[in-house]
Amino acid sequence: MTQPVQTSSSPPAARGSSRGASAAIPVELASERKIRERNKLHYRASHWPIWIWVFFIAPGPLTFDLFETGFDSRMAAWLGVVLIGTGIAGLRGRLPGVEPRPYIIRFTEDKPNPLYRRVCYTFAWSAVVTFAVLNIAGLVGALVTGEWHLRPLYDVAYFPMAITIWILGAVGQLPRVKRSTKGEGHERRYFYGSVWAVCLGQPVLWFLWAVLPQTWAADALKLTVFLGILAYVGWLAYRGKLPRTRPIVPGELAVSD
Repeated sequence: MTQPVQTSSSPPAARGSSRGASAAIPVELASERKIRERNKLHYRASHWPIWIWVFFIAPGPLTFDLFETGFDSRMAAWLGVVLIGTGIAGLRGRLPGVEPRPYIIRFTEDKPNPLYRRVCYTFAWSAVVTFAVLNIAGLVGALVTGEWHLRPLYDVAYFPMAITIWILGAVGQLPRVKRSTKGEGHERRYFYGSVWAVCLGQPVLWFLWAVLPQTWAADALKLTVFLGILAYVGWLAYRGKLPRTRPIVPGELAVSD
């Protein structure tokens, strides 16, 4: 994705604090971004695996078993369902990024947010939030009690958390899941910033979980590293230093990613 470089010749609105963005935070000059009328085939195909993964990990306890014991017949069956469902949706252009043509062109336009986008981003928010919160809770519990109860924690708490997020999405109370796309230029920052933080932090935590013993000192290190990554990457996203985390100046044309 091309990210325009802020220069002294940039319009005042682009350099200013539009919609609460700090003047110190670089913005994307949406008017300088290339507008595409169609999504290329490779672009559409590259987004399909993202949604396969989002829906595949939706049953959290099953995903826990995947990383603890490996792939089995239950996961194979569920993966088949996800492949068929997302494949049909993709062919119909009902997955974000897999559409034949970009849905959002003008970020300030009060345009209805299609149901398929709201469903997909709701499940993406669920994946981002639930696993991170439960893993943090499991680490804190291990530090306090001296024992690991992460699998029972997933059994008890995963679906109540996930369903709560699904309900928030259903009533339009999540970024990128609102009934209108008007705030996309800023809402996408929160989404991609969260995705970057979790997608970088979780693999590191899983690696530490695999190589370090289950001792108090090791668990404290895991928690510290994980929270540190989340905080640091979140700060980078807030500063607009990561792809797709810069505010898009209102009133300009741009294509939603």
